[in-house]
Amino acid sequence: MTRRSVTIVGASLAGLRAAEALRRQDFDGPITLIGDELHAPYDRPPLSKQFLAGDWGEDRLALTRPDKLDDLDLDLRLGVRAASFDLVSRRLGIVNLDDGAGDRGGEELVVDGLLIATGARCRTLRGSEGLDGVFVLRSLDDSLAIRAAFGAGPVRVVVVGAGFIGAEVAATARTQGLEVTMIESLPQPLSRVLGDAMGAVCAELHREHGVDLRTGMGVEAVEGEGRVERVRLSDGSVIEADVVVVGIGVVPNTEWLEGSGLRIDNGVVCDATCLAAPGVTAAGDVARWPNQRFGEVMRVEHWDNAVAQGAHAARRLLVGDGEAEPFVPVPWFWSDQYDRKIQMAGRIGPDDEMHIATGSLAERRFAAIYGRAGRLVGVLGFNRPRQVMRYRMLIESGATFEDAIAAEF
Repeated sequence: MTRRSVTIVGASLAGLRAAEALRRQDFDGPITLIGDELHAPYDRPPLSKQFLAGDWGEDRLALTRPDKLDDLDLDLRLGVRAASFDLVSRRLGIVNLDDGAGDRGGEELVVDGLLIATGARCRTLRGSEGLDGVFVLRSLDDSLAIRAAFGAGPVRVVVVGAGFIGAEVAATARTQGLEVTMIESLPQPLSRVLGDAMGAVCAELHREHGVDLRTGMGVEAVEGEGRVERVRLSDGSVIEADVVVVGIGVVPNTEWLEGSGLRIDNGVVCDATCLAAPGVTAAGDVARWPNQRFGEVMRVEHWDNAVAQGAHAARRLLVGDGEAEPFVPVPWFWSDQYDRKIQMAGRIGPDDEMHIATGSLAERRFAAIYGRAGRLVGVLGFNRPRQVMRYRMLIESGATFEDAIAAEF
């Protein structure tokens, strides 16, 4: 299959890796890379950790050196938002953004190959609009704003949501000596993914480091006169706050594709090869596809998946249906909190069978493996990177849960 040109919407990790993959495949046609931020593609995981703490500067976030970016010979359009797409006419509407105050006019491009990597945006707390001191954390600019707020003097921080982003922000704030309260609506952090037992391990990690963690609790209101002053909880209690960071999940950025002819359902729906329609693929946080390895339709919000899926979706644009291969990764994720490196591979569910393969929960240094229907489906490790990677390889090989228990790593 010959593509005259490829347009990538999303100057993200997935979008950049897609462009690199196209050039590695000797694609010498025009590549347009569109991003709605003014920053060149950058790395997001440090935004809640090293960068937020002030240990890293912006230069360390770059995903590639300027000369390497130049070598890709891209038509790089930053500060440009995709506004619409029509599958039949192949017309892509784009809007040039000014410094955040509004739109500066737009144009239409006729695209040949299209790769969608528009990612996701943070959910917000209803009623907190217009209050200074309330933040989400998704972008470089978000992290810069939170970092400035953390450094403004004695600060009382409330983190809403104890998922991985919320937990990392809480850990970073505590390491800076800030007073931190973290609110979680579930009985234990991450219990929908890891189950209550492992969620309790995560909870104790934060309590041991001085976080006031409140579980099974909702936020009724964020209050203040122009600036946040307090957070009112569902049990009637009130927490005084100078900074509130909201980490309650994300929503895939697909509104611009309404009426496009593509199927949208919690992301851009693709087939097993990442193809959404003829000449259209998707990758990263915005893509939803059937992962045949797990027999599950999934949308994965992890760094490693964006890298691999970006490259896979790019290659898919260059091959015919008979040559296309399914995208069957073992999802992998890590999170740094205090002195613990937490890693997870596979697809863990709260009802899976769990076995502590090595280490100790009490010491917060262990590897736990998970089985479902007789198969090894996941591994969770606290400061056990070698074991996590080896069990990940067993998942890739289709190992049984019994064999995984018998393995000695």
